Amino acid sequence: MLSRLLASSRIDPFLLMILTTVAIAAVLPSHGAALTFFSWASKVAIGLLFFLYGARLSSSEILHGVRHWRLQGFILATTFVAFPLLGLAFKGFVPALLGQPLYLGVLYLCVLPSTVQSAIALVSVARGNIPAAVVAASASSLLGIFITPVLVGVLMSTQGGGFNGSAVGEIFVMLLLPFLAGQVLRRWIGRWVKEHGKPLKVVDRGSILLVVYVAFSKGMNEGIWSSLSVGRLLVLALVCLLLLGIVFGLTWAISQRSGFSREDSVTILFCGSTKSLATGLPMATVLFADQPVGLIVLPLMLYHQFQLLIGAMIATRLDKRAPEPAAVAA
Repeated sequence: MLSRLLASSRIDPFLLMILTTVAIAAVLPSHGAALTFFSWASKVAIGLLFFLYGARLSSSEILHGVRHWRLQGFILATTFVAFPLLGLAFKGFVPALLGQPLYLGVLYLCVLPSTVQSAIALVSVARGNIPAAVVAASASSLLGIFITPVLVGVLMSTQGGGFNGSAVGEIFVMLLLPFLAGQVLRRWIGRWVKEHGKPLKVVDRGSILLVVYVAFSKGMNEGIWSSLSVGRLLVLALVCLLLLGIVFGLTWAISQRSGFSREDSVTILFCGSTKSLATGLPMATVLFADQPVGLIVLPLMLYHQFQLLIGAMIATRLDKRAPEPAAVAA
């Protein structure tokens, strides 16, 4: 798919914007006050994204997302069971190739919750089941605050494990409050939001661009990309791509063969395969206080970029192939 897309005469504008954002962050990363500004801007964009989702979705759609226990269970099992098992399976060759600290980073990546804003935005671009995605990604993020430290302690024998409790409040302020506000105001602005769905896509895609820029800027500022040889960095990138490819393939194939609809399969694909950089970085500073945190989070940072870049390509391709939705009575 990637080779066909890049070889095609028309490059998708969204993909071009992401690659341009990566290049800008690599050449002109934000520092200090500017980075703080962009970080807050990304949070505002995420809040607006969830406000619009709240204004778009009816209560019946939300209840349907919550009640779709089979889909929710599939996503949670992928995130907190299948991923850790893959991480353990990688022990057969990753430590020999990259060393123990980087392998611990790969294993740490595998026990993290799903990302929220990026997964839902990708589901939206690909026209998946957005209500179920909101529930799945939010539940994964909230549960991950408690499940991830436990998995780290069990699988990695980390001493003094813990988590950043402020993440609970941040999730509430950034995601749930805007979503609830959109629900409250839906009776007055819901029709307008639905009528302007195409222009408002800039919020979906703009949030991804901001996340990409902030993530790459932080990596450049911390000098993580220059702490390894080019050869080891390339091998690590291949390991992350292999992990992402396996999960993409498994989630899509199994969901299709398990009788899920196209929209549900799209939701499983993105909510089940993405990992949260926003949760993983602060949590790592607590869980690995006496270990090389920079090396441990490097696989997460690489994986995060790949999930955005490749996820965006897949999402836009799925969007083009999606059937037009049938009209629904108000």
